Amino acid sequence: MTGAFLAGLVAGYGVAIPVGAIAILILGLSARTSFRVGSAAALGVATADGMYAAVAALGGAAVASGLAPFAGPLRLIAAGVLLALACLTAWRAMRPPAPAQEPSPRGGLDTPVRAFAAVLALTLLNPATVVYFVALVLGRGDVLGSGGAGAIAFTAGVFLASASWQLLIAGGGSLIGRALTGPRGRRVTALLSSVIIAALAVATVLGV
Repeated sequence: MTGAFLAGLVAGYGVAIPVGAIAILILGLSARTSFRVGSAAALGVATADGMYAAVAALGGAAVASGLAPFAGPLRLIAAGVLLALACLTAWRAMRPPAPAQEPSPRGGLDTPVRAFAAVLALTLLNPATVVYFVALVLGRGDVLGSGGAGAIAFTAGVFLASASWQLLIAGGGSLIGRALTGPRGRRVTALLSSVIIAALAVATVLGV
């Protein structure tokens, strides 16, 4: 279970670190309202990441035995998907920065419940997240094991990693938060994420 939890932590940071529109929304909510509202929005992101991780992990555990004969090719396909995501993240980081805009909805998010629900829904609309977790689970099923305990530990790691990063942005205020959401900060975090995802792809191929 420890290995699955650590794998979840790494995977969670890999998907959470790139600073985009959602992070800017969280920062803006904290600045305009309160840390309670910003932290609720941050937990909305972490909940969405955890839900996608749980679906991928539990589904992967359920079909692991059936896919065992195809473990080798499946590992290579998963690594290819992860490398493609890493390259896409890096390419986006190197593009000229677009004007920073918060995603809709913006109005009415002045309570923790509304902020949580709205940001949860916005984050769930990103299909790349579930593709990322499915590729990880199918490529590294040996880390999670075949039981539900490994899937739960992996999901917990993803949730804690995502929550800690998003809460850092929410609580960073104008100092840390604005540094991360500026053009340079967004580029650095995206490149860092691409390195993490590429390292996971290599680990998937090597089976480590």
